[in-house]
Amino acid sequence: MKIKTKQLTQMAVLAAMSILLVYLIRFPIFPAAPFLEYDPADIPIFIGAFLFGPVGGLVLTGVVCVLQGLTVSSASGIIGILMHFFATGAFILVAGNIYKRNRTRKGAVIGLSFGVVAMTITMVIWNILLTPFFLGIPVEAVLPMILPIIVPFNIIKAGTNAAITFMVYKSVGKVLGLEIHEAKLAEAKVK
Repeated sequence: MKIKTKQLTQMAVLAAMSILLVYLIRFPIFPAAPFLEYDPADIPIFIGAFLFGPVGGLVLTGVVCVLQGLTVSSASGIIGILMHFFATGAFILVAGNIYKRNRTRKGAVIGLSFGVVAMTITMVIWNILLTPFFLGIPVEAVLPMILPIIVPFNIIKAGTNAAITFMVYKSVGKVLGLEIHEAKLAEAKVK
């Protein structure tokens, strides 16, 4: 993937927006699992995947996960970085690939919907594998949290961020000057 200076700058703006959002807005949804916090930090990353494709979105995910894990979410350490990367990465790969093939509102809805499912399934698996290390508890203590807490949390978080992304991604793209990018993509498909 060849990244031009302008695209790199636009991705940096999205990364900065993501870090700022997690700094400003973050709260637990389920009192029984206060380590599971809602934050809107994935919205700029989802937008990046729609604007730059799944590979660009995955690069953006990696950068944001590391920056966030070293700054505003440093308490969760490497486990937090990995969990964020796996969760958002699963969403990005699914939603970004679907939208890349069908760049319409319907394609966006389908991509975002399947992204929510991918993130939820991925996080069930990674919570079983990594949460015991993070919290210092046995796997048997995590399993009862899967259906009443982990699945609903990921559906709520990913679903909320997907809905907001759907409402704002075109506007954010225009603010970043990416309507030109969209036009070039459409032009390239015609050739």
